[in-house]
Formats: sequence, C-alpha cells, structure tokens
Amino acid sequence: MTTQASHNAMSSSTADSASGAWLAYSAGLPVMVGVLAVMFGWHIAVGAKSLPLSTVLNALVQYDPTLFDHMIIRDLRLPRAIIAVLVGAALSVAGALMQGVTRNPLAEPGILGLMAGASFAVVMAIGVFQTVPTVWLPWVAAFGAMVTAVVVWLIAQWAPGGATPLTLTLAGAAITAFLGALISVAHLLNQETFEQLRVWLAGSLSGRRVDVLSVAAPWLCLALGLAMVLSRKVTVLAMGDDVARGLGVRTGWLKVQVLLCVVVLTACSVALAGPLGFVGLVIPHVVRLFIGSDYRWIVPYSALVGAAYLLGVDIIARLALRPQEIATGIMTAMVGAPLFIHLVRQRAS
Repeated sequence: MTTQASHNAMSSSTADSASGAWLAYSAGLPVMVGVLAVMFGWHIAVGAKSLPLSTVLNALVQYDPTLFDHMIIRDLRLPRAIIAVLVGAALSVAGALMQGVTRNPLAEPGILGLMAGASFAVVMAIGVFQTVPTVWLPWVAAFGAMVTAVVVWLIAQWAPGGATPLTLTLAGAAITAFLGALISVAHLLNQETFEQLRVWLAGSLSGRRVDVLSVAAPWLCLALGLAMVLSRKVTVLAMGDDVARGLGVRTGWLKVQVLLCVVVLTACSVALAGPLGFVGLVIPHVVRLFIGSDYRWIVPYSALVGAAYLLGVDIIARLALRPQEIATGIMTAMVGAPLFIHLVRQRAS
C-alpha cells in the first residue's frame, strides 16, 4: 500500500510539473509576440532619420501618400522590417531543426554549407545569366542549397564511421571554404557583376526588392508551418534513431521532410538578405537554456526570438555609424560570435 501510494504521489507530481511547464511555456509565447511587436515598431522608427512612433502608427493605419515620412515608412522601412522578421525566424528554425535531427550542437545552415551553396548558385546565375529575373532567385538558391546538402551528406557518409555529427561538420566546413573560393574566382573574372553583389554577399537587409519578398514569403510561411508540424517528431528523433523507430517514427522519411523544410527556409532567406551567419547557430542554444529539449516549444520560440534578434541587430547596424549603416551580416557576426562563446563557456561551467 505504501509503495503504491508513493508511486501515485510521484505520478501526480510529475503530471503537475509537466502541466506547470506547459502553462509557463504557453504564457511565454504571447510575451514574446509582444516583445517582437515592440522591436518591429522600433525598427521602423529608427534610421538615418528617426521618426516618432505616432507617425509610424499613422503611416501603417492611415497611410497618406502625400506625406514624405509615410512614404519612407511604407515603401522602405516596412518591407525591410518584414524581411528581418521572416529571415530571422527562418534561419533560427532551420538551425533548431538541423541541431535536433543531426544531434549536432554546431549544426546550422552556414556551418553545414547550405548557405554557401545557395549563395554560390545565386552568384553564378547572376554572373553567367545576367538577365535572370529576381523573382527566380529563391528557386536558384534552393537548388544550390539542395545540391550542397546532398554533397555534404555524401562526403560525410563516405568517411570512416559514416555521417556522424563530426563528419557532417567537417564536410560542411570544407564545402563552405571551397564554394567561397569559387565565389572569389568569379569576382576576379567579372568584377563589375560582383560589385553589384558585394553588399548582398556580406548579408544586408537594405534595398531589398518587394517582388522577391512576394515570391519568397509564402514559401517561408509554409516551411515554418511544416516545421511546427514536424517539431514533435524531431523531439523523438533527437533521442536517437533506434528510439525513434521503436516509437513508430519513420526516421528516413522524417529526415527528408526536415531537409526540404531547411532548404526552403535557407534558400528564401539567402535570396532575401544574403548569407547571415550565427543566427541559426546562436538562437536555438539561447532558447534551449530556458525551454529545454522539447522541440514542440523550441521551434516556435526560436522563430519569435530569432525574428526579434535580427530586428535588434539590424537596428544596431543602422545606428552605429548613422547616417551610414553597417551590413547586417557583419553585425550578426560581431554580435553572434561573442554571444556564442559566452553560451559555450556557460554550458562548460
């Protein structure tokens, strides 16, 4: 009787703990949405010319095309803020999915070569076929990212021990360096075309084309929705392939779905903003510090935190040397690298 009572008490305590965690995580999502909304409004308000929030709200709600400030907000700053939200969420979710599936804490689109492949494909398409429509760029980037992902996996698979987290990281780093060298060769052979892509290759949210956004945004939203659906199974897969198979998960098919989702997220992000490093690497680690290892919560929190993070980094990039601005990709590295080192030291201690 005593043993049974103790067992029932432990089960009740576990259920209460799980219920409390679920309520806490659920309550945190609206808070993060509120933080994201504040960052979104702040991002639109600042720049070479700062604008009051009242003007921002009027431009969004009661747009007057005769007012210059309203034109700045609606035509320049609003698309840039939307792109920052989408790209920040996409790269963060892509990194979280890759880390969960590969069980590699260093996995993210940049380190495993997907971002380099997408960038190389876009550079080659514009350099060789200079009349390529900009609305095709997401598809070109997706093709480059997919081919690179397959090549990295094959190289890792051929290594002794197969495709382990270490071999995937090494293969991704090698492919990234190789494609970076090819981009440099393309620069030397066609400097005029490369100069047009110089800012984009550094990673930038400025001067983005709305036509590319109109093509990429639906696919980004679709891939983010798919990531939410797959998140429960990714939690199981992160425990190991054998455990996942024992629980009835079709691991091969799940990995294919995750790969397609990551490729779409990475390709559309690169097409919109160029290669932005450290976003997909740092944000999932920050989220796991507070959320734990349940990808049902890691994925949505990564999307919200990543979107707010990129908005904040872009604000710093625009204000640091105002009225000039630093490329957002440079600032993500300057902010992300020290933050990642701090996370590593904190985890090690």
